[in-house]
Formats: sequence, structure tokens, C-alpha cells
Amino acid sequence: MAHLYDFDVRLNNGEIIKLGDLQGRKVLLVNTASKCGFTPQYAELQTLFEEQADKLAVIGFPCNQFGAQEPGSNEDIESFCQLNYGVSFPLSKKLEVNGKQADPLFQYAANALPGLLGSTRIKWNFTKFLFDENGEPIKRFAPKDSPAAIGEFL
Repeated sequence: MAHLYDFDVRLNNGEIIKLGDLQGRKVLLVNTASKCGFTPQYAELQTLFEEQADKLAVIGFPCNQFGAQEPGSNEDIESFCQLNYGVSFPLSKKLEVNGKQADPLFQYAANALPGLLGSTRIKWNFTKFLFDENGEPIKRFAPKDSPAAIGEFL
């Protein structure tokens, strides 16, 4: 069976993060979208990233699968996030989180942390997956859950 540290993330600028290099910090994976009602969570995610940088890695994963709410290019997404929310945490290249073309990391996360009634399907933008310092799954947070709620798990 796969482990969180088996995965790499290709960022929107082409760089690669090896998740194994994050060992010793908790890891928060969030599927994001720029035109969603939950988009203001970017500000809270940025605050969490800044205030907990020594113990938490935050990575955003833009996805256009939910209501076509992430239509822009990787460059458009990065610019939007920086200009509107001051986002400096890493953003992956745009990807899919459900279905046949789902990114393998999200397939893993959804299976490691199933949702309501054991569902592995990701319901909507801003679903959050938290892993501990050893890459073990802790909790899945629903889109409506504020990123501030994650603080109690740090």
C-alpha cells in the first residue's frame, strides 16, 4: 500500500516537492478553486501556513471539476491567489481529484481518509486532508470547515 511520502507534487511553476522531504511536519492537502464560495479560505490557509510553518506544510491543488470554478491557467491561478489573498504556500499544477483521471495523491488521500459513510469521493472544492509528522492520516475536513479548525490538531 502507498504512503504519503511515496508521492511527489508538481507545482504550477514546474518545480517538484517530494512529500518525503516534509517528514517531521504535518501536511495539509487542499483541493482549491478561485471562483468558489469557499475561495476566501485561501486567506485562512495562508495564515495557517505563516503561523505554523515550523510544524505544518500547506499545499493547494487547483481543480476545475466542481462547477468549473477553476477555469484559469496555472499562471492565472497563481496570480489570482497572490494578488487577492497573498498566497505564498505552494500550489500544484491544475489537476483532477475524482474519476479516472484523478491525481494518484488524491486517490491515496481520499482512500486513507474517507468521508461521510466511507465515501472516497471528494465532494467539492476546499476539501482538506491532514497527515501527521510521519505521513499518517489524521482527518478529512469538509469544504465548509474553516482552516482555523485545523489548529486544534496541530
